[in-house]
Amino acid sequence: MQPEGPYRFTEASGVCQVGSAWWAVDSQDRLLTVAVLEGAAAADQPWREAFTNAADTLAQTPGGPRYVNADFAAARPWVAYPAEVENAADKLFGLLGMPLRSPHLEPVGDLATRAMPATTPVAPATPTSGVPSSAVPASGQPASGVPASGVPASGVPASGVPISGPPGSGIPSSGVPVSGAPSSGAPPVWAAHATGSPVVATPPADPPAAHPGPAEPGPPHDPFASPARRIQPSPPPRPRTGLRLGVAALALAVLAAGGGLAVWAVTRGADAPPPAGPAGAFPTATPAAGFRPWSQAAPYSAQERALATAAPGLVFVEAVFNGYLRDGRTGALLNPTPVTFQRRCSGFVVDPAGHVLTNGQCVAPDEPVARERALYTLGRILVAGKKLTPGALDGWVRSRTAGTRFTGREPDRPPSSQVFVQLNQATGGLTGTPAIAGEVVRTRAADAGDLALVKVARPDLPGVELGDAAALTPGGVVVVAGYHTVDADFRDATYTLRSKTVQVTATDTGQGTVPLFRIGDAIGIYSHGGVALDPAGRVVGVLTNDRSGAGGANRAVVPVTAARELLAEAGVAPTLGDADRLYRRGLDAYFTGRDATAVSQLDAVARGGNGNELAEAYRRSAADRQQLTAAAPEQSNLPTVLFSGLGGALLAALAIGVVLLARRRSRR
Repeated sequence: MQPEGPYRFTEASGVCQVGSAWWAVDSQDRLLTVAVLEGAAAADQPWREAFTNAADTLAQTPGGPRYVNADFAAARPWVAYPAEVENAADKLFGLLGMPLRSPHLEPVGDLATRAMPATTPVAPATPTSGVPSSAVPASGQPASGVPASGVPASGVPASGVPISGPPGSGIPSSGVPVSGAPSSGAPPVWAAHATGSPVVATPPADPPAAHPGPAEPGPPHDPFASPARRIQPSPPPRPRTGLRLGVAALALAVLAAGGGLAVWAVTRGADAPPPAGPAGAFPTATPAAGFRPWSQAAPYSAQERALATAAPGLVFVEAVFNGYLRDGRTGALLNPTPVTFQRRCSGFVVDPAGHVLTNGQCVAPDEPVARERALYTLGRILVAGKKLTPGALDGWVRSRTAGTRFTGREPDRPPSSQVFVQLNQATGGLTGTPAIAGEVVRTRAADAGDLALVKVARPDLPGVELGDAAALTPGGVVVVAGYHTVDADFRDATYTLRSKTVQVTATDTGQGTVPLFRIGDAIGIYSHGGVALDPAGRVVGVLTNDRSGAGGANRAVVPVTAARELLAEAGVAPTLGDADRLYRRGLDAYFTGRDATAVSQLDAVARGGNGNELAEAYRRSAADRQQLTAAAPEQSNLPTVLFSGLGGALLAALAIGVVLLARRRSRR
């Protein structure tokens, strides 16, 4: 009968008087050997303890078999070993003095009638002069008729079959188990858990006679025994030549496959062109754009693609103001010549007609803001003329702010202003080409979004696409971009786009009617009017000054909904031009590796002359990658043939190993 347990038992591999060993498979189809204590031994507590302690002793012995699972409390205790641990069950039952035999040999009877120890322990008698002593216990009463060994004194079990075994099996020729077999209530010495000290088994004692009497000259005669041995010793194990050959073939196949792979990888690496990454793909002649998305984000990342999509539509904005500073009460001029100052910021084109959205306080500041800026400009002129010390500049401005007006040539006219925008790389103070003149069309107050709409004199400029403000949520991530300079002298400094990937940290409703979003970092004082982008390169917000803190840095974002409202008020519909859509298709081809398509489409945009210099930069990169691919040597089919042959050899070796292993198990 198959044992009960968490495994699927396939066949018995060995049996003995107190149990059996089985081949089993677990839920993951791994092969195991399971030793099971059965029959009357499973119902006897000393045998159960001996079985448990034997398994633990082997597991704690250096080099001994360690079990992977066991249930010593089961009705039939069992212990499972990995199939790779050879003869684990044999060692376990051998330690119990009950070696396993083949399940196909003739059975030797039930342990319940022959092999179980007596219920009451019997003190072993010490033979004197070859005569066995009486089997009477210390109480003076005879035993229950069952010798301590569980075998009649004659050495013949109840079935009439002598219990004999090969040398070293643990069963002496007398049929009495070695002292390792437990007797009821008195387990053998090794049955205790290992303590680290070696355990020395005591030699087996001769069984006491059932009745006192003279010693017999030889072993008792069994009238029912056959002259021939009824249980033959197990044959010596067959040599494992076949298995070794299978393992050797498998090892050779694996080594051959690994060697072939290494050779192919080395030769392929020597012949293959370098990877078409940004370092090798972009030409050494840097594009005139000045802004290189691949240098401000991980190459071929979502950030690079978002920047590449939006950057051509971003512009540098410079507003020039010219007017006179007058005494607020008398109208007298503080300086006979006009005062001119500039305000610089970022912006972005929203349609092919040339409408640009930017920061309101940059191109149309409130009168107090313009007045203060004009006073600082005049104060610096006085410092340069030695009429004012640098340390007194701030105090001089504060003392005149409240009583001064900034006007046009006429006291009742506002100061004049001009707006210029530049694409790509920009130069401060430039009013001629490539700067493009514009005029302010509409504004929103600082507490209503701080935005301005400017109309420039040149149509068909590269544009951006407006996205959804839902991308602005605390904890979310956006890419911000705007203009920045590292030059110390701002008057004719060079301005280029700068970007960062930032996190939206919070919302703020304290700066007006439009709720703002704070971000975790800023990209410079000229970035107001710049953009916050989603992964598709669409504008989801406009950068502005954070008046609530952070030193006034541009770490606040106006949601794109406010920009849409301003455009709607002015009757402007944000739209991409034909060149913008073609550019985006070319970028899609570039970032998905379709170089021929990318070259064709980006070349058309670059030749269109709308000022999109990134189109030419990415066209060159796609063309370089295309040339590298064309120059790559044709791939040989040798690796395919090699690996197909090696794969066949490997499968054949595996099949041989499986067959040999199955034959080996069947012989057990």
